[in-house]
Amino acid sequence: MTPIADCLVVVLDANVLFPFRTRDILLRFHHAGLFQVRWTQRILDEWTRSLLARKPHLEPSVRSQRRAMDEHFDDALVSGYEPFVEALDLPDADDRHVFAAAIRCGAG
Repeated sequence: MTPIADCLVVVLDANVLFPFRTRDILLRFHHAGLFQVRWTQRILDEWTRSLLARKPHLEPSVRSQRRAMDEHFDDALVSGYEPFVEALDLPDADDRHVFAAAIRCGAG
């Protein structure tokens, strides 16, 4: 990644990781230095589970992509966000973990 001063940090939720082309372009933007991507283990698990539920025949490819993301985006994983989750009140309670991760990593 080419760093840019004050680069925007974004948390990518499972719904934007799910479509291959969207995931690909967002990860390319990260490598171009346009922003820094972040996600949680929970987000990655949800993405993997959802994709395999709809396309089980792609399991080897999905597992390979997941390993590549772990390897090439080692600074993307957000941890320590869990204490914030319960304190957040959102219309969709299932989104609280994403918002908590955004708070934890200082996403814009």
